[in-house]
Amino acid sequence: MKYHFFLLLLFVSVLGFGQKLKPDFKSIEKNLTNKQSPYNYDKLIFKYKAYPKSLDSLEAQYLYYGRNFQENKVSTMDDDFKKLAEFFKERNADECVKLGTALYQKDPTNLDVLLILLRAYDSKQDASNFSHHVSQFRLLTDAIKKSGDGKTEKTAYLVNSVGDEYILLNILQIGEDFTRGSKPLKDGMLDIWEKDNSKVYIKVLYLDY
Repeated sequence: MKYHFFLLLLFVSVLGFGQKLKPDFKSIEKNLTNKQSPYNYDKLIFKYKAYPKSLDSLEAQYLYYGRNFQENKVSTMDDDFKKLAEFFKERNADECVKLGTALYQKDPTNLDVLLILLRAYDSKQDASNFSHHVSQFRLLTDAIKKSGDGKTEKTAYLVNSVGDEYILLNILQIGEDFTRGSKPLKDGMLDIWEKDNSKVYIKVLYLDY
């Protein structure tokens, strides 16, 4: 395969830091369930699955943060995800693709599932599926990167889960030499990653309307 997976996060890290787009969660929740809205979930997920490069930044934002309002989400605590993680540790690419694809169909914007599928397709040198899921991965991570600039509490990057936070940390190239401090908020947990005089603010969302 021409582009190996270990280059993925490095390549993504230089993209998507343009104009910021702060999400309006109540608007996202409302529009996703409105069949007349151009941001209806079924319409967006069709484009995402078939033509991910056709979605714009706002559509990507609706898909990524709209996952908070979906019922059939895959959790890292689910037995099926634990099996997928075990197949990944065993480097069993065939089983990763088989189970990962099933979980993707259930929860197509799950970044943890996408990453494992990417590793599996890279291992199998399946360039077509790898490229397709890379486009989806970039679309969703760009939505995170455009949610803020990470420089202050008010402009923190917004992520749906702790797993997504660590994906973002890899993209930002924040490693073990940073220390983490945390601050509870009414709608999430604010993590402050600090090294010398540099701070990066990331908010893990706990949305409950």
